[in-house]
Amino acid sequence: MRAKAYMIVIVLTVVGYVLCAAPLTSAASEVENGKKAPDFEYTDVDGNSGKLSDHEGSYVVLEWFNHGCPFVRKHYESGKMQSLQKEFTNKGVVWIAVNSTSDAHGDYQSAEDTKKKAAEEATAASIIVLDPEGTIGKLYGAKTTPHIFIIDPGGTLIYQGAADSVKSTDVADIPNATNYIQAGLTEAMSGKELTTAETKAYGCSVKYK
Repeated sequence: MRAKAYMIVIVLTVVGYVLCAAPLTSAASEVENGKKAPDFEYTDVDGNSGKLSDHEGSYVVLEWFNHGCPFVRKHYESGKMQSLQKEFTNKGVVWIAVNSTSDAHGDYQSAEDTKKKAAEEATAASIIVLDPEGTIGKLYGAKTTPHIFIIDPGGTLIYQGAADSVKSTDVADIPNATNYIQAGLTEAMSGKELTTAETKAYGCSVKYK
């Protein structure tokens, strides 16, 4: 196998959790900003099928998540991710939350469990997709949870990387961080170029099959 297919993983023990840190690679990914975002088909947790290209004409956020990951929990326990989902879906943004955790991994959740968790946390994503084969995740080169991609109404990728600027699992760090999702969508929807279009995603490694 090619060496670049591997990720460097640092195991840390933080407040009782064993965390998988983000891969120590450059921000470059398998997809490029300024180019057409790769199309894909999906079936959501309610059994509805669709394609990314169905949503051309709208901004789209792709959010990789895994609720077993403390970095993801930071964004949800603080309520920040849900507030962003609600804010921007109310403005017409299509928010697709993708979980590429293998069904053989301990963090895997079924569609029913995923819907229950979403209801408990008042998740406001437009669409929630399970991707246990890793097809969508590998298409985009999603490396961590969270890992964020923003696509403009023409289907062009305009942002990829971290959710925010503070690499921690501490909810208290949320107010002090620059949220790249909020900043990117606000600028793009105002007709501006993104100040920050690419960052290095941080979090737990995606638990691919």
